[in-house]
Amino acid sequence: MDQPEIVECDVAIVGGGPAGCTCALYTSRADLKTVILDKNPAVGALAITSHIANYPGVDRSMTGEELLNQMRTQAIQYGTDYRRAQVFMVDIEEKGEGEETVKVVYTPDAIFRARALVLATGAMGRVSPPFPGEEEYLGHGVSYCATCDGAFYRDAEVAVFGMSLEAMEEAQFLTKFASTVHWITPSKPRPEDDHHVEELLSSGNVKKWPLTRLISVEGEVSGVTGVKVRQKGEDEDKVIPVEGAFIYGASGGGSRPITDFIGSKVEYDEGGGVIVNEDMETSIKGVFAIGDIRNTAFKQVVVAAADGCIAAMSIDKYLKGRKSVKVDWIHK
Repeated sequence: MDQPEIVECDVAIVGGGPAGCTCALYTSRADLKTVILDKNPAVGALAITSHIANYPGVDRSMTGEELLNQMRTQAIQYGTDYRRAQVFMVDIEEKGEGEETVKVVYTPDAIFRARALVLATGAMGRVSPPFPGEEEYLGHGVSYCATCDGAFYRDAEVAVFGMSLEAMEEAQFLTKFASTVHWITPSKPRPEDDHHVEELLSSGNVKKWPLTRLISVEGEVSGVTGVKVRQKGEDEDKVIPVEGAFIYGASGGGSRPITDFIGSKVEYDEGGGVIVNEDMETSIKGVFAIGDIRNTAFKQVVVAAADGCIAAMSIDKYLKGRKSVKVDWIHK
């Protein structure tokens, strides 16, 4: 049996989305040997976004995949070692008192030993199994982010499924664009959510479907055409014609931070997000977390990129023993 390759590096970044690529761009420019380990560049939140309309300086006809490809290429051009790899475990090797720990990242084919580790795997993991049609039309009418995609449904009918506060806030945002927002809930609101429910239902273009189960997402080649539901007490399913389906789970959010490979090595908030300080550093010195893995409410490409920049500057300070960040580096 072949022994796995051992790779020594300054910075190992798990995740190749906008946060990870931005971080790699900055650390590579700082002459830190940087490796990105990316499970699949085609399935992240940005990669499945059909059009980018709110990232500064980007033509609104650009797709999320095209923007991500540019970010990845830019990082590689500055020296980042980009690899397609599934990370299944990370570990921290303790050294003597006051010495720098080694962060070890395990993949099927190689072991990466880094001085600093960046967790940037995002939050595309589903709380529950996908509904029929959900994966098929993801990025073609199915979305988990109204702020990202809401403007594409101006004067169209959309469906929002979920009872969480996130679902209600997303539905409220969609009322600015959609002609009708069909709010589908499998259960009754909790008493503590009454204020949010009243606020949402006060919008004239919200139609509530209480005690209603989502059965499937319907569509054709062009994308989503409707959602199939069944109301409590009814014997037959009903199809609600919509062009967009925003799915946030039966009782929780539509997505959760992807942290299964980390285990209990870092601290998490109640929503499963990795807790960080203002430098994007986790509860473990030299381990950083950026982007949607933090469970931030601001799930935007520009925010993820900013996280990557902050983490990179913090890493440069950490590895080079500086007391403050160096504002920028000049690459020659």
